[in-house]
Order: sequence, then C-alpha cells, then structure tokens
Amino acid sequence: MPLPASLRGELLIAAVVVVLDQIAKAVVRATLELHESVEVIPNFFNLTRVHNYGAAFGLLNAVDFPFKTVVLALVAAFALAALAWYGASLPAEQRLARSGLALVIGGAAGNLIDRLQAGFVVDFVDLYWRGWHFWAFNVADAAITVGVSLMILDMLEIGRRRVSRAV
Repeated sequence: MPLPASLRGELLIAAVVVVLDQIAKAVVRATLELHESVEVIPNFFNLTRVHNYGAAFGLLNAVDFPFKTVVLALVAAFALAALAWYGASLPAEQRLARSGLALVIGGAAGNLIDRLQAGFVVDFVDLYWRGWHFWAFNVADAAITVGVSLMILDMLEIGRRRVSRAV
C-alpha cells in the first residue's frame, strides 16, 4: 500500500535532516580536531568541534554513571518512537505541526546515530557575543529547534485558517 503524499513529504523532510546532519558532522570530524576552532564571522561565529556526552544543551555532560551512553541512547530511541507515534495521530490538515515534527524526528535521529556510533554527539556551531558563548550545536539541533518552533506556532493556530462555526 503506497504512503499518503503528506507522509512521504514528512519522511523526506526527516531524511534530508539526517543526511545533511551526518554530512556536516563527517566534514567536521575530517577537518577539525577535538576543540579545534575556525573563525567564520569574527566575534560572533566559529566552527568548533566539541563532543557532547550528555543530553540536550550538554546537560549531564560532566556527570558520569554506569551505562550512561546506553541509557541516553535508550531514552532518545524511546522519545523518537513516541514522537513518531504522536505524528501518526496528527490530522493531515495540521501541516505546520507535521512538518515541525518531521524536523524534530530527523534531528533526533541524526543525534541518535552519533550516540550509537561513537557514544557522543558531535557539535560544532559556536555562536558567541563578547565573552558569552551559546551552547555548541549541530544541524540536528537546529532542525529540532525550528521544528519545535513550528509546532508551537501550530498550537497557537498561527497560519491556520479559522473555520467559523454556526451556533
């Protein structure tokens, strides 16, 4: 049975995120040593290779416990499955939410691939202003952020046509 067109589009979005994320990380691994940095925009943006052994935003990065990598990979895999299940329940009309969810799933899958292959996630986008640095992130993280933003816009019904109801 062929997949519905909307689902094919969402799978394509998720797949493109995974591919772009893995290509970018492969380039970073091939060209930068750990903690090596290349200035892209002075005083604002560097490419800096870091390894995130923790969760989002480096949470639990410095915390060590038995089977940490396995636990984080299992949590990520469970979250990915839950997101896919949730996405299957969204009506086709909620295109913004479904597209956002596809970005989130693609990003989560890209980071899960890293965690399963290496035990950490490669981050490299280093944005900063004066002495303040944002957490380093990658293509997958950016897709997750944009995807969640789209889902919030959908929740706020921004971009949705309002149907007038007669009482």
